[in-house]
Amino acid sequence: MTTGAWLKYAIVFLGVLLVRLLPFRAPNVEPLLSAVMPLTKRYGVLEGVAFAVFSIVLYDALTAGIGIWTLVTALAYGSLAVGAYFYFENKKPSRGNFVIYSIVAVLFYDLVTGLTVGPLAYGQSFSAALAGQVPFTALHLLGAVFFAAVVSPLLYRWLQESEASAPALVKTR
Repeated sequence: MTTGAWLKYAIVFLGVLLVRLLPFRAPNVEPLLSAVMPLTKRYGVLEGVAFAVFSIVLYDALTAGIGIWTLVTALAYGSLAVGAYFYFENKKPSRGNFVIYSIVAVLFYDLVTGLTVGPLAYGQSFSAALAGQVPFTALHLLGAVFFAAVVSPLLYRWLQESEASAPALVKTR
């Protein structure tokens, strides 16, 4: 990646982290997936996986601490980046395709994380995990679809612009 591409990547990483750190934000209503999809499409699978995994690890380190949940969620989000790479390999990065992938990705992510961490790490019953997961997934889907429809296309368009223009974002008049 060029210097301009790295700058854009860092700006997006910091932006996603700052939104995730907002107080009183509903759980999992965040732009992480909406950033992973266009970043993976634009820069590739390794850059997408790194973005996803390091986003999860840094957020956990700054908030809840590192634990088994970090490993599970980082691996799940990394797999979403891999999935995005293959999904968008021969698909146009359109609003509709971002929304479709976000729905499938959230269902996969919530199934893997929501129904494993509680029962396996904390002895929660599967039925209790499932009952708690249903409203959580509904909220997660609403947030993901909104961000995929609004943020992902704009972000992809910005990433497609010449990386030479990225430093202009930090120049003063």
